[in-house]
Amino acid sequence: MRLIVLAFLFSFSVNYAQQKPAYLIYDSIGGLRTYEQMVSVCSKADIIFFGELHNNPIAHWLEYELLRDLIQIREKKVVVGAEMFEADNQLVINELMQRLIPFSKWEENVRLWNNYPTDYKPIVELCYQNNLSLIATNIPRRYAAKVARNGFESLDSLSDEAKRYIAPLPIPYDENLPSYKKMLQMTGMGKMHANPNLPKAQAIKDATMAHFILKYLPSKWLFYHINGAYHSDYYEGIVWYIRQKRKDLKIITISTLEWEDISKPIIDDLKGRADFIIAVPTTMTKTY
Repeated sequence: MRLIVLAFLFSFSVNYAQQKPAYLIYDSIGGLRTYEQMVSVCSKADIIFFGELHNNPIAHWLEYELLRDLIQIREKKVVVGAEMFEADNQLVINELMQRLIPFSKWEENVRLWNNYPTDYKPIVELCYQNNLSLIATNIPRRYAAKVARNGFESLDSLSDEAKRYIAPLPIPYDENLPSYKKMLQMTGMGKMHANPNLPKAQAIKDATMAHFILKYLPSKWLFYHINGAYHSDYYEGIVWYIRQKRKDLKIITISTLEWEDISKPIIDDLKGRADFIIAVPTTMTKTY
């Protein structure tokens, strides 16, 4: 009998070692978590920030699957928002959801990211099929570009109509937030990397996304927001702006990162990053 048990354990360990999981989920202190545990916690939230790596197919797949499960659990009392859609495209999105524009035609009426067909179209379809509101939370890129060049003051000259698509001015801004300070030290950001206005451009995006999330969050509903992980990691960015207005909301954050060996957590990468961190092998294929 002992030999049978040992043989089983050996077989199990060999099979487990041979598996190559596409992802593992960790908490912020390095504990492994299951997808089911993440769903359970997220189902009780007021706002979820799913921080993706924009070209990571596992992140896109999981944000779709998580949304699909939460739609069922929360009985469709879910609003979806996304960084990938800019606020001045909201009318077209509304007309799509109201069936005033055919699904096959709406894309030609809005500005879309290049990876929309593979990475974000499934989310839009899921909202469409379930009659969910889809909110374009991001600032129009032309206004963020103005801030990157000339600071917050450059927005003062905008018309009242244009200002409808950004957070109310002036926005609070803490230049000492680690995520904003880090932007001035990043490499690979071209000529803008040393520009002190660059984190301000990030901040106006964060503030605007927070503004529209709060504007369209019904009481006792769930707001499911998709954004680049940098916008919500370490509970900064959009989360910081939300908390300036609503400290009462239960916020759950998810982040995505890549490691060579996802079975060996790097605690320094995880500590305080998010409630759930999806670790994906660096060898995973990219969507672009």
